[in-house]
Amino acid sequence: MGLPRTFVGFSSTDIHYYRLMQAWKASEHIDFNFTDCQLAQEINSENEAYIKQKCKERIAMAGKFVSLIGADTKSKHKYVRWELETAIEKRCVIIGVNLNGSRRMEPDRTPAIMKNIGAIFVPFSARIVAHAMLSSVQN
Repeated sequence: MGLPRTFVGFSSTDIHYYRLMQAWKASEHIDFNFTDCQLAQEINSENEAYIKQKCKERIAMAGKFVSLIGADTKSKHKYVRWELETAIEKRCVIIGVNLNGSRRMEPDRTPAIMKNIGAIFVPFSARIVAHAMLSSVQN
């Protein structure tokens, strides 16, 4: 089985958690690997349509969409919700990763679009996130 092709969505306030996932991937001592479909670098643009076009191209490459769910994720509509809508439309497997360590859907943190769609919810842990990415099946 190949590595899961994954797009990771997150609020800008939670970027350090995404960077930690990249560090897990780079570490030879942590069994965590995936094909990262993120943009190679930040888009230096204020053009929302252009940014969304570039993100949509990357989401189209993915079979899995990991949403890092932090304290303000639920209220992020401009990009976070839009990325989720795009991933759902593309029929990606949706994995919610709770940054507070919860193993279930957290109504006060989870964007409404993720509720009742069969999303998987796991705590932020290299071993658990890796297992969720490898074992979840495509719709």
